[in-house]
Amino acid sequence: MPPIEIRPATAKDAATLFALIKALAEYENLEHTVTGNVEDLRMHLFGVADEDSPADFRPFAEAIIANVEGHPAGFALFFHTYSTFLTKPGIYLEDIFVLPGYRRLGVATNLLKHLAQLAVKRNCGRLEWAVLDWNETAIAFYEKMGATILSEWQVCRVTGNALTQLAA
Repeated sequence: MPPIEIRPATAKDAATLFALIKALAEYENLEHTVTGNVEDLRMHLFGVADEDSPADFRPFAEAIIANVEGHPAGFALFFHTYSTFLTKPGIYLEDIFVLPGYRRLGVATNLLKHLAQLAVKRNCGRLEWAVLDWNETAIAFYEKMGATILSEWQVCRVTGNALTQLAA
């Protein structure tokens, strides 16, 4: 097995992250929903318009990148949440993805372990994420990693015109 390097993403990784996000969307047959761009991603994660700008900004999210033999193999994008019942912060994993050519090498396992280590280090009460109900391979992997699939919770989402109307 080749060595896997997990590291925090930097502003210089924005284009790589965006390419991985597009690959994830393609895998999920959701390419049509990708409306963002590299510049917005860089601004939201690192608070800079370009990779050489100084940041004076609180990021909306963080990302880690997995490299195998110096090549980007996958990523995880996450942000903090808060549990009122636990009265502790948590980490919500928005997306985790490994390029097909790097699957079954331990990349996803290493990404999840890195996030679990961050959660413990940051005194978080939980690490959680959602998985598409059709992705049986991912569900089995997550259960093997110790995750519990919460069937009693449903995701609620308000976007587009409905979000604008709700805000009015």
